[in-house]
Amino acid sequence: MSGEAATRDGYGNALIKLGGSDSNVVVLDAGVSDSTRTNKFAEKWPERFFNMGISEGDMICTAAGMAKCGKTAFATSFISFLLGRGMDQIFVSVAYSNSNVKIIGTHAGVAIGEDGPTAQAIGDVAYMRAVPGFIVLCPADAVEAEKAILEIAKMKGPAYVRLGRGNVKTIYDDSYRFEIGKASVVAEGNDAAIIASGIMVQESMTSAELLKKDGINTRVVNMATIKPIDREAIIAAAKTGTIITAEDHNINGGLGSAVAEVIAEEKLCVKFEMVGVKDRFAESDSQKVLFRKYGLDAEAIAAAVRKAIVTRK
Repeated sequence: MSGEAATRDGYGNALIKLGGSDSNVVVLDAGVSDSTRTNKFAEKWPERFFNMGISEGDMICTAAGMAKCGKTAFATSFISFLLGRGMDQIFVSVAYSNSNVKIIGTHAGVAIGEDGPTAQAIGDVAYMRAVPGFIVLCPADAVEAEKAILEIAKMKGPAYVRLGRGNVKTIYDDSYRFEIGKASVVAEGNDAAIIASGIMVQESMTSAELLKKDGINTRVVNMATIKPIDREAIIAAAKTGTIITAEDHNINGGLGSAVAEVIAEEKLCVKFEMVGVKDRFAESDSQKVLFRKYGLDAEAIAAAVRKAIVTRK
């Protein structure tokens, strides 16, 4: 895969591969299959696809029931609706029951732009990190999304995958090997480190190019697995003396909080800053405008790195 594609497209591609190789894979969707890309699976295996309509809680319970009958169930919708209306069922029927259900949420963060604040999921990582037993993934491009879905299909138990709507530049090729719990270094550098997830990996790679013009060589770490987090990657990043986290999510409870926990627990001596949504709602506008306004774009990440390096010295 080359050029640009949305991470939700990688999900659709993975479902096609899974559907053809495993007859126990079932897919459920809450009436938005065109947008979540589960329609690709539905076209090929309609007998294993279930359009549950605007009934997210029912969809999750149905998926859990199917999982108890030996199925690998993928329950899919927009994040704001999926978690907003289904957390009780996720907590009890999936997590507490250790059901083999994969919760797939699309349309993450303020990056969805014009859909507005009620649809811009900015607290989902915090929700799902706090649910016992869940793996939490946020892939950076369509290739990684596809490979992440294929990996969670191999494991038994709950997983949550956060996907985006808009296209992102393709970082990886088909030779890339995704491993749950392992970060990927996508740019090398020893002056500072940016640890990012999802669409913010692309922004962070652009910021690293901007910083290079200032003579600052910045490591960019794609932390696609937010839980369990790659502690060794964070320890290695701390050796640069500066860590900046970047996420299209509230800075409370998300990737930045997860990295901060490791820094504190490991007693790492490092200058640390978080780039993300500063505990507020955005509004309806384009991704570009919102990223600039709320300090999520490459320029804002680069500015955070410069500031951290100066104050560190």
